[in-house]
This record gives sequence, structure tokens and C-alpha cells, in this order.
Amino acid sequence: MRTVVLYLALMCAAAAVVHNPAAHAADSTPVNAAPDLSAVRAQIKAKQYAAALVQLKALAVSNPTADVFSLLGHALWKTGDPAQGMVYYNKALALNPSHKGALEYQGELFVELGQIDKAKENLSRLNKLCWFGCEEASDLKEAIEHAPKRS
Repeated sequence: MRTVVLYLALMCAAAAVVHNPAAHAADSTPVNAAPDLSAVRAQIKAKQYAAALVQLKALAVSNPTADVFSLLGHALWKTGDPAQGMVYYNKALALNPSHKGALEYQGELFVELGQIDKAKENLSRLNKLCWFGCEEASDLKEAIEHAPKRS
């Protein structure tokens, strides 16, 4: 019994170290907290892409997350720079290959570029991520269905 109690005490102590960042070595680098993107998302929803770009470019340097890169890619695309938009979608997906927003936006850009097969690949990935459906998959599916037919 004494061995079991000792084992449990050691396991609890180990768990506390793993879950408590302050218990880690003093030279460890703290992870940036996710930035609040609600204002940027509101600007994008209102199609104020240039205003969103100002904030997103700064965040891409200070807090480079998949969310920031995905939104930056979208704002760049919508302000007339689809090539740079694609660069940032790829950066978002490099950080998080399952980022639904980046997969949707990149897929929609593929549709605009006439690369329907690539858009369908993104839709397939979204369908695997969204077992019960999700807005990103629905929006990309609609964009593919309404894509102009090219000869």
C-alpha cells in the first residue's frame, strides 16, 4: 500500500510540472497567447480589407499564428494580391494543416484561379475534418458549384 501511495504522489508531482509553465526551466520561452482577432474579423466581414491589413501585418510579426496568417492571406487576396494571399494561406496550413478557415479561403482562391481540382482537394480535407458538416465546407462547396465553367 505504501508503494502505491508513493507512486501516486510521484505521478501527481510529475503532472504538476507538466501542466504548470512556471515549474519549467527559467530559460524556457513563453508561448504567445492567441491574439484577439474579433475586431479584424469584423473588418473583414464588413469588407474593410485595407483596414484589416494594417493590423494583420503587425500581428504577423508579433504573433504569427495560423489564424493571423489565414486572415492576412484573405485580406491580401481581397485587396488585389492573390499571389501573396496564397503565400499566407500556405503559411497558415504549414502551422496547422487542419485550419478550416485557411482551407476554405485557399479553396475559394483556387476556384477564382480556375484550379477547381485543387479547390476540391481542400473541400475533401474539410469534409474529413467536419464529420457533421461545417460552415467552411459548405461555403467552399457552394463556391465550387457556382464556379464559371472554363473550356
